[in-house]
Amino acid sequence: MPEITPAPCAPEDVRRVACIGAGVIGGGWVAHFLARGYDVTAWDPAADAEDRLRRLVAAAWPALEQIGLADGAAPDRLTIAPTLAEAVADADFVQESAPEKLELKRSLLAELAAATRPGVVIASSTSGYPMTDMQEGAENAVRLVVGHPFNPPYLIPLVEVVGGERTDPEAVAWSSRFYEVAGKSVITMDRELPGFIANRLQEALWREALHMVANGEATVEDIDASITEGPGLRWAFMGPCLTFALAGGEGGMAHMLDHFGPSLKSPWTRLEAPELDRALRDAMIDGCREAAGDRTYADLVAARDQGVIDVLRATGRLGRTRR
Repeated sequence: MPEITPAPCAPEDVRRVACIGAGVIGGGWVAHFLARGYDVTAWDPAADAEDRLRRLVAAAWPALEQIGLADGAAPDRLTIAPTLAEAVADADFVQESAPEKLELKRSLLAELAAATRPGVVIASSTSGYPMTDMQEGAENAVRLVVGHPFNPPYLIPLVEVVGGERTDPEAVAWSSRFYEVAGKSVITMDRELPGFIANRLQEALWREALHMVANGEATVEDIDASITEGPGLRWAFMGPCLTFALAGGEGGMAHMLDHFGPSLKSPWTRLEAPELDRALRDAMIDGCREAAGDRTYADLVAARDQGVIDVLRATGRLGRTRR
């Protein structure tokens, strides 16, 4: 594999970030980078993209002010470029957040690799595609990496970083360091895994939730409450593995496995996804509508953002990132 062209600057010296795609995830990245004091150039082909993006940043800014802005951070450091090429022309880092369609990702990443200055790393926000699959057809694919965030990127610290078969390891290392400097909590994966780490765990819970709704075993409200009032409280500061280790008392994980191991054979979970037929789709939509009540989308976003801030503050992690 050819080595990556040396990056134009060190991760600590990045000044301008280009965000390609300005939907929920791309817009969340824009808000995050602005709050960290970067100049941000955004591009999205949708006719109403600029209006939607500026509304998203304005809605996110009160939460970002609570957690603390970098010196010089301001929404007016956002520029909307008329073309993709102009968006990346002077970027020190590129974050791609296009819709989750493989052929679209391939063509867009190939276009970005051709338009971006040599050595500038291009990261994809993909939630499941391996970079190896997305690199096909791209020239200079050595600087293409996955930088998978969690929604909303301006509040949830986690980003999972991994390269593809054609990615230079130096690009992965550079990206991980940049995200750390930009205030993220980084997991640098040493191999590709469909869905990465966090999404695979989240997907297992999601599939079981769909099964319970499809079979009439629990309502949407029951399922959400079972997490927010139960294990979710522990997961906010301790992952499932250490949580289960504590269930083993002083004997730790060894005792827990010896004691509860046989239950792994019990029919508690069904990891195969259920058929998403009309009835299940309607049940999920109606259940979420009932759970939301008279709260608007903006109301729910504000409640979610405040909840994340409260948990981060309560667990001593506000402003702290994982190293």
